[in-house]
Formats: sequence, C-alpha cells, structure tokens
Amino acid sequence: MAPFTKAGTALAALREDLSGEVFAPGDAGYDEARTVFNAMIDRRPAVIARCESPADVVTAVRFARELDLKIAVRGGGHSVAGMSLNDGGLVVDLRRMNGVTVRPAAKAALVGGGATMSHLDRACQPYGLATTGGRASTTGVGGFVLGGGSGWLDRKFGLAVDNLLGAELVTAEGELLQVTARDHPELFWGLHGGGGNFGIATSLTLRLHELPSMAIALVLCLPEHGPEVVRTFRDVIEAGPREAGGAAFYLTAPPEQFVPPHLVGRMLSGALLTYAGPEEEMRALAAPLLAVPHVAEVVTAIPYADLQCMTDDPPGMRNHWSAEYLTQAPDAFVDVFCARAGSMPVPTRTQHLLWPQGGAIAEGPDDYPVPYRGASWAVHPFGVWEDPADDERCRQWVKDVRADAAPWSTGAVYLNLTGDEGADRVVAGLGAENMRRLGALKRRYDPDNVFRYNHNIRPA
Repeated sequence: MAPFTKAGTALAALREDLSGEVFAPGDAGYDEARTVFNAMIDRRPAVIARCESPADVVTAVRFARELDLKIAVRGGGHSVAGMSLNDGGLVVDLRRMNGVTVRPAAKAALVGGGATMSHLDRACQPYGLATTGGRASTTGVGGFVLGGGSGWLDRKFGLAVDNLLGAELVTAEGELLQVTARDHPELFWGLHGGGGNFGIATSLTLRLHELPSMAIALVLCLPEHGPEVVRTFRDVIEAGPREAGGAAFYLTAPPEQFVPPHLVGRMLSGALLTYAGPEEEMRALAAPLLAVPHVAEVVTAIPYADLQCMTDDPPGMRNHWSAEYLTQAPDAFVDVFCARAGSMPVPTRTQHLLWPQGGAIAEGPDDYPVPYRGASWAVHPFGVWEDPADDERCRQWVKDVRADAAPWSTGAVYLNLTGDEGADRVVAGLGAENMRRLGALKRRYDPDNVFRYNHNIRPA
C-alpha cells in the first residue's frame, strides 16, 4: 500500500480530531454540504469541515494553514457572491454552532456563529426582546452583523453592528480571542463593519431591546398607482416616528391567500409599513397608505419572529442583487424608481425595493466603518429568478436600477447587499479613511490574507 501523502495524512487526522463531520469530494453528503442559497454558485471545495465547537474551528484553521489551503466561512450561506464557498480550499461550516442563550436581565444574547435570524428571533421572543435582524429568517447572524446589519428594526434600535457587544474569534493563526471594547479594542472596532476579514466569529454577544409588540400594514396596488403609493410611504416615514419602517416596492404578486387570484403572477406595486409598537398606533400612522387605491391589504399585529419569515425566498433560486444609498428621495427620484419597474423581470421573485434610513441609524456611533449611516433612503434591486435563460436580463436590470439612482447616491453602500463589484465598491462600503486603518488591522491579524472570501480588505 502506497504511503499517505501529506494532504491525505492531514485529512485523515482532521476526520479523527473534529467532533463534527468532514466532507471531501466523493463523500456521501458532500454535494448537499456545498449547496448555498444562490443557485448560480457551483464550487467544489477540497474539504468541508462542519464544526460543532470553537475547538473544531481552531482545528480546521490549523489544518488549512498546514496545507496552504484557502479558507471560506459558511454561516447562513446567503452571500449573493457565494463567498461562503471556494474551489479547491477548505470551507469552515458553522451551521451546527447555532445555539442562542438569552440573558434577559442583562438584555443580551450569546449567539453561535452558525445561527440564523430565526434561531435568534425565536429565542428572544418569549422574553419580549429583540435586536436588529435582517429581512429574512434564514440569513446567518454572523455575516449579517459583522457586515453592518440593516433590517426592519434599525430605525428604532440602530444597525445590528451598533448592538455588537463582543465576539469570540478564531484568528488566521488558529488562536481563540475574546474581543470586546476593553480587550482588543482596535479589533473590536474593525469587527463593526469589516466583516469576516479578521477571523472566524464562533459566537457574538448582542444587545437586546424590549419589543413587546409589533404591527404591520401591507398594501398591494396596481402598477399605475405605484408613484402614489411610493410617495405616500415616503411621506408617512419622513413625518413619522423612528418606530416606523418597512419598504415601498414592486414585485410579482405571490400566490398568497390575501392576493386576488386573477392578479397572481402579475406585477404589483405596494408598501409594507412596519411598526415597533402597538397595532392601534400603527393603524393611525398607516391611514394615508390605506387611502391609496389598492387591491389587497393586511393590517395586523404580528410577532417580530413571524414578520422576519414573511419575505423568505426558497433556496435553489438564482440571485443577483445590489444597492445604492441616497441623500434623499424627492419626487423626481420616485418617478425614475417607478419607471424602472416597467423593465423589472416578471414573472420572477425579483423585487424592486426602497426603504428608509434615519432614526437610530443616523444617530449611531460615527466612527465605525459603516459610511452609509447618514443616507436617507436605500434602493435595493433584488433579483431572484429560476430559469438560467433569465440570467442576463435580470443582471442587467440590477445594473440599470443602480444607474438610475446614481444622481441621488451618497456613494456609500452596505456591502451585505452586494456581490463582487470590485475593490472600489469595497472602499465605498467601508470608507476611504477607514480602509487605511482596516488595512493595518488586517496586516496585524491576517497578514497572509487567509480570510479573503469576503468583501476583502488587503493587508496594508
């Protein structure tokens, strides 16, 4: 029998040492383990380490360094660019590390590095507590928070990153660090927007807030009423309290019970008003929206964890997204936004979204590397479709939305909403001044750029 190669010997040792599972090409379960949210991503890692503990993550990182393997990190697997996979390298799969421990007295939660929004929201709900999450229950908490974190509650409670109290991090050298404002303060700063550039977050500690009630008003309108509903939503938000959030949108009408059957599959306009408070307060605020001619409505109190599931898309769809952050959303912009809906790919699950900033977002810490904090609105072309024949028209539509918004753009962007759009967009998402500081931090903690499958910060 021929002797093991160095790689074969190391892989055998990894299988022995890891308390979780190890997958290599040809193993049962390998193809499932390499499948991510965006069906356009088809990559074949050399090894997938499905970790169950911080010790497993340390072992996996040291294995990769020994063999000079590239490392990608998978939490929720929602990166539109497929950054949680690579070809020929190691994937550190955190999905089994999904526990959430809520500390009600401290108003904090300890969240495993592989937890999704659903894990976090469901754990907090019995205590009447919540923190800013994304807009889908299947999004991974780790990548979402470290990338900044925008969601339905950000106008009330700030960006997710504003609620980050600490992290347990495995560095490129396989060292386990406890990172807080007191311990490793510069690294703590870098984690507030710098993403996964500095290590693998095996857990996060997040600040929680009281949220005893939540309510929504959803209206769906025929496309000809789009400009009216978008302007009305804008005016309601700009005159309303920070408890109000949501989005104005165009979409293909889904086959839901509240949608008239003859409209399913057709493009509709509409708005979702979310309210971090009682239903009666929300109803008063929503009155102008409900006065716009519409074909369907849902007005109700709703648990926050259930709201988070409302816009979930199924896995296995093709995805391409981007975003522009706006100085303002005047009528001229609304006209352009609504006109672009005319070329939105229909019928697909693509959505044309406009949501508000302001409130606690704008008032949050101004030294973190999140330069989009001062924007008033964000436009998010969210391309989701099934047929590969639609690839080009869907990607082009996303580009067209960005081009339309350019006259009102601040130039900054929330990177979690973008794919691989080049180095200049990474700078736009972190800030030019911040990039110099982040580059020095990268040189200190990851001089070999081991953690490069992200919106990458190169070592200075």
